[in-house]
Amino acid sequence: MIASAIIAVFSLALAIYWFRYSCILMLRNCSEETAVGEAAEFHLTCAQVKELLRGNTRLEGLERALERDYRLVRYVMEHAAGLDLNSLEDRLLLVDYRLMQWYYRATRSLAPDRARHALGEMADVVSILSGRLDRRAGVHSAA
Repeated sequence: MIASAIIAVFSLALAIYWFRYSCILMLRNCSEETAVGEAAEFHLTCAQVKELLRGNTRLEGLERALERDYRLVRYVMEHAAGLDLNSLEDRLLLVDYRLMQWYYRATRSLAPDRARHALGEMADVVSILSGRLDRRAGVHSAA
């Protein structure tokens, strides 16, 4: 019984580690590929949010702007017919966005630096997803 509990806890810890490591790798690799201009195609504010995070701006307005961008990207992903927008990486990034949103809400009053980091990761996710939408739509329209 104790061995089963230890194995379950260890497996859960490894799954969480795998998820975070995978998300960090995707964000690092994709952020180098994604240009700021791609987010402008959808009139998103994620690039502006990343710039404002470097200063001492209030975080609440930035979170609302990112949530608006996220909803727009999510809407396009759900309603874009003919585009392959449901890859495992895209789903992992969507889950990462929501987890970082919860983390931001939990840390915004106690640890503003960690909340700022969470908003930065949320902005990266939205930027990457919008860049993928733009590339896939461009490939689809060129074919």
